Amino acid sequence: MEATPQTSRLAECPNKFGYRSEPVARRRTGLLRFHSGRLNVRQFKLTSILLLVGLLAGCNVFNPATPQPLPTVVLDSGSAATRPASPGNESGVVASGVIAPAQVARLVFTLSGVVEAVNVAEGASVTAGQPLVQLEGQEDLQAAVSQAEFELVQAQQALNDLKTEAKTARVQAMQEIIAYERAVRDAQYALDNFTVPVNQASLETVEALNQMKQRLDTARQAFEPYKYRPSSDAVREDRLDALNEAQADYNAAVKRLQYEYDLQVVQAKLDKALSDYTILQAGPDPDKVRLAGARISNAQTQLSAAQAALDHLTLAAPFDGTIASVNVHPGEWVIPGQVVLTLVDLNNLRVETTDLSERDIPQVEVGQPVRAFIKALGQEVPGRVSDISPLADTLGGDVVYKTTIALDELPAGLREGMSVEVQFGAQP
Repeated sequence: MEATPQTSRLAECPNKFGYRSEPVARRRTGLLRFHSGRLNVRQFKLTSILLLVGLLAGCNVFNPATPQPLPTVVLDSGSAATRPASPGNESGVVASGVIAPAQVARLVFTLSGVVEAVNVAEGASVTAGQPLVQLEGQEDLQAAVSQAEFELVQAQQALNDLKTEAKTARVQAMQEIIAYERAVRDAQYALDNFTVPVNQASLETVEALNQMKQRLDTARQAFEPYKYRPSSDAVREDRLDALNEAQADYNAAVKRLQYEYDLQVVQAKLDKALSDYTILQAGPDPDKVRLAGARISNAQTQLSAAQAALDHLTLAAPFDGTIASVNVHPGEWVIPGQVVLTLVDLNNLRVETTDLSERDIPQVEVGQPVRAFIKALGQEVPGRVSDISPLADTLGGDVVYKTTIALDELPAGLREGMSVEVQFGAQP
């Protein structure tokens, strides 16, 4: 029995289960060995060639399988919006972009604390200045603010009192000036109308007083031995007349000194009143004013610090907008810099490009007209370039610049994050 190409192919090729039919091949080979004694060399060569051809044919060497192409999926024409033709594109620059809010604020606290209240929920509309989240500790800081406000009022009142007292003192100084002017007038009149004795006219007031005092003492000593003699004693009467004359001169010297003293006293008071009035005309005492001002400044500093600490316990909306996310709940502990909530301005949406290449940016300028095709809405909206970022970014190894587009109108259904294709230089 001779081996055929088919039997050889069965011996070398895997069957449908993935392994080779080894027993069959061995049987076929055994038959060849059994008949090998009867075959000559030429028959053996022929048989070998036929066997080799059969093996190659069974493994499809001469007819390899042709790769089958992958099927192409064709989308329905109604499944995506198609941008209309854009004649009049001046720059030829096209870039992709997204709809973005004009303002985005990720609000954080500047101090640690426990959340006391969350006053808003996601999706809520808020106005600028509206309290959004509060931390615990409001009562203590509110008391500190009240104390600082009271101290500030007291300090301001002290300064006002200084000004009021200065006005009152100025009026009082004027009254004193009038009174002392009259007193000086009267004292001067009394002194001018006093008749100085002849024996004192050439003497100073105090000198005259001293001399008259010496004469009086001398006259008294001279009269003393005759004091108790009868009035009929001529010596006694002479000594008494001399004593009375010395007493009169002394009394005149004392009165003269009194008149001059009274004049000097009221004159000194008048001078002081005039000086006080001159000072008070310029306002309160400068030293007291500086002290009161320092007190006010310190009170204002304390109030500002207390108010700032109180304000730091409350997160308020910096602008009108919509709450995009709330990341905390009452009772949670927050730390400085932790994003508590995100506020976005969805009433003023704009387009921000994402892939405007550095090769195209020279053809784009602020104020340039554009046409923005909003893919989700299938609508094209005119607009203008409102800003070009001075800083570059990278996208897939390419240098790109973010450009902001202000739309002329906001179509119905426009939402943040929608994809946009921007055509620069296209007239609306």
